[in-house]
Amino acid sequence: MALPNIFTQAVSAQIIARIQTLKPNSRPLWGKMTVAQMLAHCNVTYEMVFENKHPKPNFWLQLILKTFIKKIVTSEVPYKRNSRTAPAFLITSNKDFETEKNRLIGYIQQTQQLGETHFDQKPSHSFGALTTTEWNNMFYKHLDHHLTQFGV
Repeated sequence: MALPNIFTQAVSAQIIARIQTLKPNSRPLWGKMTVAQMLAHCNVTYEMVFENKHPKPNFWLQLILKTFIKKIVTSEVPYKRNSRTAPAFLITSNKDFETEKNRLIGYIQQTQQLGETHFDQKPSHSFGALTTTEWNNMFYKHLDHHLTQFGV
């Protein structure tokens, strides 16, 4: 089953509408992150695409990530609840809800405006070049997982 296409205006607008329903006091149905931490966590994916903020894995780590983690992240299979995450995605400090929400919405809009062709065969931070479908699955699945975590 194909995941909804985050590169389309309709799907990105649906995701943004779900984000807009979150409140600073929204509670997770599972997990330990606050809503602001969850938004900051979701921003990491986009920081790795649009900013030079996170160090790239070395050759050996990238080989391990491509071999064992890439399929989990880029497939259509949903994430399991309470799955472990990569160290760069661990958010333990307090975050500002509005700041993180606005950053995430901006990244989603930027991704949608750049479109599928921009991402086709674009190298990812950790997995090498990805197809448009792999990029879509990575973006959409992660957002959907965490928005579902917070009941929206």
